[in-house]
Amino acid sequence: MFTAIATLAIFVATLMLIMLRPYGITESAAAIIGAVLMLLFRSIDFNDMILVTSRQWNVYGFFLGLMTISALADRAGVFEWLAYRAGRWAGGSAMRLYLAVFAIGTLITTFQSNDATALILTPIVFALVTRLNLAVLPFMFACTFIADTASFMLPVSNPINILILDAFGSDLATFLRYMLLPSVFCVLANTAAFAWLFRHDLRQRYNMGELQPVRPPNERFFRFTLMVLGLVGIAYIVASALHIPLSLVALSGAGLLLSGAAYYHCLEWPTLRREISWSLFVFITGMFLVVRGVEKIGLTAMFGNGMLALAGTSPLQAALVAAGGTALGANLINNVPMTLVMISALRGMQAAPLIRETMVYATMFGADLGPNLTTVGSLATILWIVILRRKGLEISPRSYVRLGVLVVPLMIAVGSFFIAMRP
Repeated sequence: MFTAIATLAIFVATLMLIMLRPYGITESAAAIIGAVLMLLFRSIDFNDMILVTSRQWNVYGFFLGLMTISALADRAGVFEWLAYRAGRWAGGSAMRLYLAVFAIGTLITTFQSNDATALILTPIVFALVTRLNLAVLPFMFACTFIADTASFMLPVSNPINILILDAFGSDLATFLRYMLLPSVFCVLANTAAFAWLFRHDLRQRYNMGELQPVRPPNERFFRFTLMVLGLVGIAYIVASALHIPLSLVALSGAGLLLSGAAYYHCLEWPTLRREISWSLFVFITGMFLVVRGVEKIGLTAMFGNGMLALAGTSPLQAALVAAGGTALGANLINNVPMTLVMISALRGMQAAPLIRETMVYATMFGADLGPNLTTVGSLATILWIVILRRKGLEISPRSYVRLGVLVVPLMIAVGSFFIAMRP
């Protein structure tokens, strides 16, 4: 009894630390503190620690490969070149440029994950629109919202997808059957809604002469990087279809780009080490162990059975419960811990195969899209806030929520309908 109470207290305290971040405690520090306390109070043991972390090799490898690819592509000037090409295509129209940013954000998110879009595209687009004397806020909101809105186009579009698919398994055809229609609808709906909401700011025009040509630091490495990114994008799709671990593709792509960067004398190890978010590995490891603790006392199984009771036997009701509940939880405790709780709950759920599969994909949908509701739903959004703050642009949580409330509930409802009525 004491162990169960202590485990629950540690779990709640860990989530509170992640949400409130008192005294500057980071998310990764909060997670590892919670994991250590779970060990000290014997909620988990060293066998749990070894078992849980060893099972996540695909997740760790995918994160490492993805961050390395994104950092080296940024170093090659790929993202800056894309922004420049968008500026040329727009021909002086702020509205056309805005639509191009959404398209580029969708492209990057689809093949390089939502984190790459929010963290790499944001500063590049900020520099572009300030140089062109355009209203900055519409473009900044576009960078962060499309990062999550397009993050269920493919399994690689969001690390959350890898966490869930690693736990339950799936093939590309099944993934697309559930997620393609919600993805297309949400991207188009988000783009159209923001174009309308910011229509007055987007009536501006800019001087094409202010759009300075982009010259990559090393032309040969730039072309090599474009070729590797194309190969990696194709490999992601093939690997998803053939059930090959996506970490192998990400790490192979990272290895190719590292070799190319070294060959073309563009590899700077200190810079690359800084670009990789090592604290992310600490955070997810800590959360794996904390959730394992509450799983052992049966809390996540109780949660799963409660959701099943709400879902009933209707796929639509099941999709709405899982997507809506996960989206709400992601904005209360962040989408990574919420996803891990949901994975554990779904594993312990005794449901009909169709209902269970529907809830798995609805959970993915809610965890990917839900963070667009507030500024604390995902780590990418939190870091987006920090990037803009460093540039002197303060985004109030209220203004973010006002936008989120206008688009997210509708997208959750319609997307859940598509998931339940999959072809």
